[in-house]
Amino acid sequence: MSGAKAMIEKAKSYIGYREGAGNRNRFSAEMGRPAESWCADFVSAVAKESGNAAHFPDTASCAVARDWFQQRGRLSVYPAIGAQVLFGEPGNPWGPGGEHTGICIAYTADTITVVAGNTNDDGSPNGDGVYRRTYRRRSDYVDSYGYPDYPEGLVCADPAWRGRRRVVYFGQEASEADLPTAGAGAEIPPQSNRQVVIDGRPYGPGASGDHITAMGEMLVAAGCSRYTEGPGPVWGDADTDSFRQYQLSIGETGPDADGIPGPRQLHRLEQEYGARSYTVRAGDTLSGIAARFGTTAERLAEANSLADPDHLEVGQVLRIVR
Repeated sequence: MSGAKAMIEKAKSYIGYREGAGNRNRFSAEMGRPAESWCADFVSAVAKESGNAAHFPDTASCAVARDWFQQRGRLSVYPAIGAQVLFGEPGNPWGPGGEHTGICIAYTADTITVVAGNTNDDGSPNGDGVYRRTYRRRSDYVDSYGYPDYPEGLVCADPAWRGRRRVVYFGQEASEADLPTAGAGAEIPPQSNRQVVIDGRPYGPGASGDHITAMGEMLVAAGCSRYTEGPGPVWGDADTDSFRQYQLSIGETGPDADGIPGPRQLHRLEQEYGARSYTVRAGDTLSGIAARFGTTAERLAEANSLADPDHLEVGQVLRIVR
């Protein structure tokens, strides 16, 4: 069974493997090469064992691997699930991406998670085994990603690949849970550009209105913002990425975490983070109102632009946010 899931599962099965004396390791031996720096051999061997040999270069050189993907138009500076990560500080003697390599199994807005051979977890320059490691996504050490032509397709963060057949674009966060279930004919479905209508209002690409701004504000309140500006009234990529982050935060996976709201998800967001109003009564304090609605006085003061949070007028209408 080939594909990204098979590649990742096989790579993870070797976590904990340690090399022998003189760099002796099973992966170089399997590929018919002498004991050597074996990070690229690890990727090649895992590809062979998982049925993915046709989608990866057979080489012990990270630089050659990078060139192999580049010649096929499948090299990107954005992560993808199951991609071959090429590492190398600018100006290193082995060329771009020539220092180290591994397999990307997850990414967030700030990090990538990699399974790699001939590495370590103690920060020393000498590797001794197969480890799962996390790197800063925008580190100078992370050069590029080779995109395998997996039969089921690709989950990636490259906006230039958005809209391609069998490609799902998740710019901020993805993991192997976003891959299709392994099986004959399993394929990543086209990414939805559809709109959905919930409670008579459209959501999704092309939708617009004050309700889109309100949804974005709720996502910000939920700690799921992927906005660099706004939110605003026209649905954009940041709305998709932000709603996907909310979906992930409530435990959704796969097609239920595609960034397009479902009725149950949107209603939960509204219930937990939707704005309400409250009319101030005699004897009310901001802290007392906050406690009643499960929020904080600071949040209420900010949401209502209160110059003096200790002074409330009877009859004043406050916007309640959590």
